Amino acid sequence: MPHLAPARHPAPSPPHSADRWFRVHRPARPPRRRLICFPHAGGTVQLFHGWSARLPDDVEVMAVRYPGRQDRLMEPCIADMTAMADAVTEALDSQLDLPVSLFGHSMGSAIAYEVALRLERRGVRPERLYASGRAAPHRARPAGVDPDDEAGLIATVRGLGDFQAEVYDIPELRELLLPALRADYRLIETYRPPRAIPLRTPVTAYTGLDDAHCPLADVHAWSELTTADFDLRTFPGDHFFLVPHEAELVQDIAGRLH
Repeated sequence: MPHLAPARHPAPSPPHSADRWFRVHRPARPPRRRLICFPHAGGTVQLFHGWSARLPDDVEVMAVRYPGRQDRLMEPCIADMTAMADAVTEALDSQLDLPVSLFGHSMGSAIAYEVALRLERRGVRPERLYASGRAAPHRARPAGVDPDDEAGLIATVRGLGDFQAEVYDIPELRELLLPALRADYRLIETYRPPRAIPLRTPVTAYTGLDDAHCPLADVHAWSELTTADFDLRTFPGDHFFLVPHEAELVQDIAGRLH
């Protein structure tokens, strides 16, 4: 009998970068636009879990999955703003067939701004940048947090009122999540935009009126980072005002998307 060579199966292709970087919430109808959402330091895509149901049924929500946590736990964390913004922008290349808007909370606002700059340089202008819970990058002051000080870092997260801070009470989870938290704080503590570079993209800024970490004047300074429309909306609450006020915040975004 002739010798039969074993069947050759093609090696599985590596996941597309967009598959790794974005958790996609499919809309009920074919999407007409995309909302790209950036979590805060130490945060995850869970923050945006319920947003798709609150938005028009032709808006696709894509939440950014930073490496070093959840299903990217084994991937190296990124602790540098340039590397982070470059990686997200590259992953977005295949998602620009529809108009995109960018939403970021806290650290995510700064990353979203840097991504918007890179998209504009490529000739793609986002429909709008939504900056939540953060002073404008050129006005932001370092928090003075030492990312290697475990106790101080966790105390800072608790002081901000992070709704996910209780995970650090569980030793096993703390050990898993601390590397990502350290990397995020190192990224934002070392981020110094060389100058205020205005976007052509309209900007809406959101802030909690009781957020001691974001003086209102410094949040309003986002107006200096756009040559297009700017507006500021305030909500009751602290740094994580968007959790209890999710419905009102997403309703405001929905009205602007259309």
